[in-house]
Amino acid sequence: MFDELSSIENPHVRSWLEEVATLTKPSNIHICDGSEEEKAALTAQALDAGELEELNKEELPGCVLHRTAQNDVARVEHLTFICTNEEKAAGPNNNWMAPNEAKEKASKIFDGVMEGRTMYVVPYVMGPIGSPYSKVGVEVTDSIYVVLNMRIMTRMGSRALDQLGPDSEDFNRGLHSTADRNPDRRYIMHFPEENTIWSVGSGYGGNVLLSKKCFALRIASWLGRKEGWMAEHMLILGIEDPEGRTTYVAAAFPSACGKTNLAMLIPPESMKGYKIWTVGDDIAWMHIGDDGRLWAINPENGFFGVVPGTNMKTNPNAMITVQKNTIYTNVVLKSDGTVWWESHDDPAPTEGALDWKGNPWTPDMKEEDGSPKKGAQPNSRFTAPASQCPSIAPNWEDPKGVPISAIIFGGRRARVAPLVYEARDWQHGVYIGATMASERTAAQYGKQGEVRRDPMAMLPFCGYNMADYFQYWLDIGKRIPNPPKIFHVNWFRTDEEGKFLWPGFGENLRVLEWIVDRATTPEKTENAQETPIGLVPTTSSINIEGLETTQEQLEDLLKIDPKEWKAEVESQNEFLDKFGEDLPKEIREEQGKLKDAL
Repeated sequence: MFDELSSIENPHVRSWLEEVATLTKPSNIHICDGSEEEKAALTAQALDAGELEELNKEELPGCVLHRTAQNDVARVEHLTFICTNEEKAAGPNNNWMAPNEAKEKASKIFDGVMEGRTMYVVPYVMGPIGSPYSKVGVEVTDSIYVVLNMRIMTRMGSRALDQLGPDSEDFNRGLHSTADRNPDRRYIMHFPEENTIWSVGSGYGGNVLLSKKCFALRIASWLGRKEGWMAEHMLILGIEDPEGRTTYVAAAFPSACGKTNLAMLIPPESMKGYKIWTVGDDIAWMHIGDDGRLWAINPENGFFGVVPGTNMKTNPNAMITVQKNTIYTNVVLKSDGTVWWESHDDPAPTEGALDWKGNPWTPDMKEEDGSPKKGAQPNSRFTAPASQCPSIAPNWEDPKGVPISAIIFGGRRARVAPLVYEARDWQHGVYIGATMASERTAAQYGKQGEVRRDPMAMLPFCGYNMADYFQYWLDIGKRIPNPPKIFHVNWFRTDEEGKFLWPGFGENLRVLEWIVDRATTPEKTENAQETPIGLVPTTSSINIEGLETTQEQLEDLLKIDPKEWKAEVESQNEFLDKFGEDLPKEIREEQGKLKDAL
């Protein structure tokens, strides 16, 4: 019936694809091989259909522009479900739907949805080819935009089926259709017990690149707990000192906390001899190595980054990365075929530009409420190959990964949290990660300044009950003979006038220097002091030479205010209480220790 599928040797893949094709009823089936010829043909097809627009070949070679539907510009957490047999397995941190109900609802939309369309079969590998820690997925989609993005974000094509082998059933099954992009018929459904994802009604990358948050975090966190490894929303960074020693850290930051900027940090002029190596900017899969340390791979092959706010000051390496072979989504198109967004280095175009909706736009335009009309969508994106990043680590695709010496949790707090502090041990570090928080910025939905808890930056991405997730962190820590040290950073502390006390950006390397020192020379004691919340640097151990930051400001950056922290401890309860008796007793134990110390 489906002759195109006969070329697939693996019977489990072929059988599943036949089921999908029977349901969706495509007019054509195309099995992606990942070749350059295929990319060229699909790109030409998307350009002809108006799904993509070619950009200036001289200024932005190989780059294209895509515009999503105006009702389809971001992840839809309220339409994202974990579908497990027992509701408790999903936890209060997730929307839950019974698997049978979910499939019945979505099947009605998927039934015949690809009539008149091509069904693209996208086999892909998450992680380096040949790595024992990589995983294979197969995504079915009716969107060329998805195929071309997956080609950048994963190792896509025939090599994925080769890695899976002729008989293995161990692959993620991802089914996607843009359908009619109706928000009332939009679902992102995860079936972790079946290693399956269904996504329908959206064309936005975060909802439809099923390799990314859907597989690499929600499903992978479930698989990791089952198989004894960790899937985390963390960048991976190598810090090479002037003597040539490289130390690797993994770091978790909620949105608007500078995660991508840190992943691609450029050392300041004052710290000559240092190099920063980017291993990954978003996701880390970590396993216990033969040497008793925690090792990490970046499962992705590209960057899917937020564009607004990216410029040569905030992230020069990202700006260089996106100069070629990049898919831009929902940015301003200038009359010369180049692109622009808010906070770009270039001034806003004053004539001939089209906004992210494709309408004529000038920077003096206003919304109905009188506010400035943005040219680029606030969540506009770039998709670019990681290999193009100037700071990409030479060993970023090493099949065994890199050894992690420190785990860093970050938040955005005007006061409370100091610039940096260290957990006393793994259990204390899990408590720090479980209670980490940020204050909402003006750009985020909700009340400005409101504290939002985002444990390990995983709240939207943990594929199961977060209480069990905390327990898994506690349990795996006992199995790591040489665990990484755990730290918390806060680049955003302000003075009484609301001005940032710390310069941030490249100067954050000064804090990383202290973290590396603590992680690699545990016998040193003169560089840290005990406080109720953990180990805080002595003022002499943070290098501020050449900065405008004064000694007095540094003291303020590192100050622990018991009154603020007592309020902080109490405010944690509203979040922790959601998990009831499932919350590990160790979390409450650490909270009690902090209360007593304060």
